[in-house]
Amino acid sequence: MSRPHASWALATLLGLSLALAGCSSNASKARYATPAVGSNCFAKAVPTTGEGGLAWGNTLSIAQQKSLNNCVRYASRSGGTPRTCQVVMAKCKN
Repeated sequence: MSRPHASWALATLLGLSLALAGCSSNASKARYATPAVGSNCFAKAVPTTGEGGLAWGNTLSIAQQKSLNNCVRYASRSGGTPRTCQVVMAKCKN
């Protein structure tokens, strides 16, 4: 005697597992760029509301400009205020 409900339940469970496994990789994407090889400086810019941006560069001014550009992009995407982006931290390592 076969069990039609058991095979249906197994197929449903398998489908849900595959669907969840496919969605789980989306949350692990980094929001900030990783430093390029040889980049000594970084800067972080934030808006008054929304997400800010972090960037690396060979010089402090490049890192600051990239950080502001990222801040404007991320603040716009997150419903924040891109016009209020300001660099709040900028450093170079030795």
